[in-house]
Amino acid sequence: MRDPRLLANGLSRAGCRSSPRLRYQARDFSGVLVLDKPTGLTSNQALQTIRHFFQAKKVGHGGTLDPLATGLLLICFGRATRLLRFLLESDKGYEVVAQLGATTDTGDACGKLLQTSPVSVSQKDIEDQLKQFKGKITQIPPMYSALKHQGRPLHALAREGVEIERQPRPVTIYANDFRAYDDENNTVSFAVRCSKGTYVRTLVEDLGQALGCGAHVKALRRTLSGSFGQQSMVELETLKSLEGDLDALDDFLLPVSCLLNHLPEVIIHDETLLKLMQGQNPILPDLPAKGAWVRLLDASGCLQGVGQCHVGKRPLSSIVWMDPHRFSK
Repeated sequence: MRDPRLLANGLSRAGCRSSPRLRYQARDFSGVLVLDKPTGLTSNQALQTIRHFFQAKKVGHGGTLDPLATGLLLICFGRATRLLRFLLESDKGYEVVAQLGATTDTGDACGKLLQTSPVSVSQKDIEDQLKQFKGKITQIPPMYSALKHQGRPLHALAREGVEIERQPRPVTIYANDFRAYDDENNTVSFAVRCSKGTYVRTLVEDLGQALGCGAHVKALRRTLSGSFGQQSMVELETLKSLEGDLDALDDFLLPVSCLLNHLPEVIIHDETLLKLMQGQNPILPDLPAKGAWVRLLDASGCLQGVGQCHVGKRPLSSIVWMDPHRFSK
């Protein structure tokens, strides 16, 4: 059965662009690319396309975007993939266009139309309701999501007509700023800055329900992920035009350390680094408060890892090393 999330863009699960067959020697390198994902591609399709362009051996992305959505998708290469967990934890920002007066099974314009309703709201009604979805709220995750039930993604069950009970989840909406209301086309534009795990489709559906007319996402663009914004993005078409010119493509890569610039740094000399890697507990003065994450830099300022302070009996724990075999080479 076709995935309704992809139908609007002429794609199907059977016809999705798969990972290109490798006809090159995959390169082992590290870095970060801030991609402007176009509409019509899943995040994995975009990822595999980038893998092919850069001839990369190891690659991952930092947070799924729906096929309908455009905008910021962080692509990590090599050792940067070790830090994906920190990207998934980061806050996100979106520009949203909501279509009032219609609901779909997926919560966006790619889905099957379920119901239409007359729209009789004012701009003030919309602004007042948007204010109700600010701060700490709860959301019921949509069936068309990557969450799993007994090992199976919910979206796969949804395509089979199976509905699974989902528990409400707490999320935080830091900003929910009204932009415009087109009363002729019944569309509302607004900007959202939110915590991890927030479903904008659910936010729009809940807004439509509060307004009494139903709603779904007509357009969605991610503008922020952690400390990364639109100014850093590069379009897929730009990269495509440089396919085969690896030096030119590599110019778009950012250093791995940029993923952790928001964390405090701790300078650790080689002798202490070796002890930490061996599981010892060397004395580390001036560490931040308990539970804080820090960047671990060597004496030359190069990123060696990231760790959490004072959890358990160790000064640093849950350490993610960039090069776990540094001292065994």
